Order: sequence, then structure tokens, then C-alpha cells
Amino acid sequence: PGEVSRAAFLGRVWLRMLKCPYPPSSAGLELSVNDHAADFTLSTELGPPISLSCLVRNSSQAEELLWYRGDGQVGLKDGNKVNISNICISPVNESDNGVTFTCRLARDKSVQVSVILDVQFPPRLSGEETLHVEEDKDVTLTCSSKSNPQAQTTWLKDSHSLTLQQSRHELYQTSEVFRLSIRKVQKSDNGTYTCLVESPLGNGTRHFHLIVEDKKPVFPTEAIIAAVVVVTITILFGIVARKDKIFKVW
Repeated sequence: PGEVSRAAFLGRVWLRMLKCPYPPSSAGLELSVNDHAADFTLSTELGPPISLSCLVRNSSQAEELLWYRGDGQVGLKDGNKVNISNICISPVNESDNGVTFTCRLARDKSVQVSVILDVQFPPRLSGEETLHVEEDKDVTLTCSSKSNPQAQTTWLKDSHSLTLQQSRHELYQTSEVFRLSIRKVQKSDNGTYTCLVESPLGNGTRHFHLIVEDKKPVFPTEAIIAAVVVVTITILFGIVARKDKIFKVW
């Protein structure tokens, strides 16, 4: 009887498997974005919108598509999800640089194509600043500028290349920040310093007018406080010593 029950159970399982259709296989399915079937980089510039079009290939049925910007899913309208889906980035700005847009098959997210935006733009740097610094103090001049491709920076003094002294000048540079530090400024450091940022797409400048002022006299604060305390105590002792005469007068 045990063998019969086991055979009956297997028979019922087999019948259920026959009745339940297998999910369609995604083998052979492909996606393409702007006619690219593999991940790619798209170079563009600031301003004009760009369109990304995702298309299902080798499919015999309706396939739902999903779009992602980085890790966040992009909202799509109902008529823009099946077999072909389009998104538009408008306007293109600096924050889109380096962002990955991915089109995925809804039922098998391993089927996907990604595009990385390479947004190119020149450095945006201008203006001027005046700094008053006391002699023998330290000062730092800071330029902040973004660009793609990354720009090269040169520091000028009074329109000439700045001669750097290892013991007094220090340069610091990242992709967005350029700094010039001067230790213990002297009167000879007076002048106009220019941060010149150059890239293949354009240049930018920022001027710093450095005015080195005379050292301010340093008052011996502790000595002054001590003198005031001594004078105050002397006056108090004098009053105490002469209190009898003061009372007689009154």
C-alpha cells in the first residue's frame, strides 16, 4: 500500500506540472540602448536634452522594461514600458556627469544595458577678492572650480608666473579646489595673485588682491593686569592705613 500511495502522489505532482506552464525563458533575449547592445559611455555637453531609447530584441511576446538612474527607478508612463521605452534628460547639467542610466528587463533584471553620461563643460571661475593680512601671518588663497575634462591650474603674481619658495609656498589641488598658501607673509608679497584654470573647452580666472599690513603692536596684557592689581591693592592699603584720619575729618 505504501508503494501505491507513493506512486499516486508522484502521479498527482506530474499532472500539476503538466498543467502549470513554465515561465518564458529569457535566453536569447537582448536589449539595446541607442543601438548599443552592451554597456557604453555617452559623451555630451551642457544644455541640450538627450534621449535614451531601450529596445527588446529576439522576443516573441510583450516584455516590460524598467529604467534606473543610478540606484533609483525612473517613473514611466503606461505606454512607455512595453518592448520599447524612451527617457529624456533635459536639460543636461553638471550633476548628470558620471551618472549611470540602466534599462532592465522587468522579469529578469540580469538582462540589462547601462550608459554612463560623460558631460563635458569648461571651468566656471571668475571674480576678484581683496585680502588684508598682517605681516608675519599666514594666508590661503582658494579657487573653487569644476570642469570636465579636469583643468590645469597655474598661479600668477602681477600677471607673471609665480616663483614658488618651498619654505613659504604650498599648493593644494583636487578636482574642484585649488589653494595657494603663503607662510609668514612679507611686504614683498603685496600684489595681485591670479588663479588661472585652463581646459580644452575654455579658461577661467580669479584675482586676489593681497595687501600686507604693518604688524600691530602687541600689548603685554598680563603685565598690564598685574600693574592694575598692584595699584589697586596699594590704594586699598593706603585707605585702610589712613581710615582714622578720614573719620576724624568727617
